[in-house]
Amino acid sequence: MSRLFGFVGTIIVLAIGLYIYSEQVKNVTAVGGSTTPTGAINITGVRSDLISLASAERNYFASQAKYASLEDLISEKYVTVERSRPPYSYDISTTSSGFQVTATRSTPGSPAKIWIDETMQVQSGN
Repeated sequence: MSRLFGFVGTIIVLAIGLYIYSEQVKNVTAVGGSTTPTGAINITGVRSDLISLASAERNYFASQAKYASLEDLISEKYVTVERSRPPYSYDISTTSSGFQVTATRSTPGSPAKIWIDETMQVQSGN
């Protein structure tokens, strides 16, 4: 009889452990806005591109005393980043005192937008 209780107890503990593990996996993959490994890698690439573009903006400002458009950064070889990383496309808006580099998703999914500004903080939202 005690063997039966030990076996049932082991099964219950395993079931609880698997449930907790599956919930943690869902939460971890949802952070990047994607539930697939490819989507998570893509989000990481987009964030990396945004940081590169923001760094290029800072370098451009240091040498030209103004912020640049995405086309200017690419044509003047401040960056080697492409204009998009599907399903995201990049855009830069500038003012005399700052900039914002935005990645906008062209297909349904989350996050719809990811951006970085002169504070160098990557943010995301819908």
